[in-house]
Amino acid sequence: MSVKSLYVIIALAALPVVGTTTHAAAQTSLTAPYAGPRELSLPAARRVRPRIEVNPQRLLYRRCVDWYELQHRPSGTVLFPQMRCWWVRG
Repeated sequence: MSVKSLYVIIALAALPVVGTTTHAAAQTSLTAPYAGPRELSLPAARRVRPRIEVNPQRLLYRRCVDWYELQHRPSGTVLFPQMRCWWVRG
């Protein structure tokens, strides 16, 4: 590994560190006096999501029929499950 590539790697690794020090310095205020410990504020009120109720007029349920069917495939005949479902008023 050459010295030039080592300098490039160190410079790239130092970029995030250099950017954070200027940001942190901008957040501190030297003119504001120390006000002591902060008062604890009450937590914000929880927002209640509206509740949706579904009341169907007619009750529906699914009725299904299942069976096995022979299917002819290139590898040979296979017994394959089949199902058919529909909605029924109840």
